[in-house]
Amino acid sequence: MREKSGSRVRFRTMALLLCALIGAFPAAAQDITTSLVDIHQGSPLSDRARSLGNGGYELQNGTFVSFNQWYRASWVDMHVDLLTQITEDTGILWGFGTGEEGEKYRIEPSLKLGFLTQMHPTPNSTLSLSLTTTIGGKLTEKSCEADYGDFGTYRVNCRLAASQMAPEETLKYLVNAKPESQHIWLNYRVTF
Repeated sequence: MREKSGSRVRFRTMALLLCALIGAFPAAAQDITTSLVDIHQGSPLSDRARSLGNGGYELQNGTFVSFNQWYRASWVDMHVDLLTQITEDTGILWGFGTGEEGEKYRIEPSLKLGFLTQMHPTPNSTLSLSLTTTIGGKLTEKSCEADYGDFGTYRVNCRLAASQMAPEETLKYLVNAKPESQHIWLNYRVTF
């Protein structure tokens, strides 16, 4: 029997929660509309993964090994953000990131959930508040097996395999980063 991965379980849970939220408004279902807010490829974690590809090292026989081949992907993490309008002044913000993977790193897929509400303190002003949270999307760097000849083979950080550091010490420097997970926006707009 195969175990379910933690991210799959989280995505299924969030998908069920989102369906429940949308289904919780049956009377307003005729008025609910969903709009595309943003679509883009890349993220700060994608940029960070790409920056890990800078540099390289030389093997004992003089062959140069570039890190670039390990930290590039055929597909860059794409993010889609949507807004489902529940009332004239309230909506659910939601979206997803596809994730990406290179030979020596992985960015998990992500799910974004939140809400947006606005009020009109005066006829020509709008005060809006939105809150979003992102689940998943973690960047994890993979290790390598390095052969140190007479000293044996060790699991190491690929980028630091040729450093003066002890092989097991290099593992402390593997990148393990989470995306910014929560955003709060407060906006006040006056039209003249």
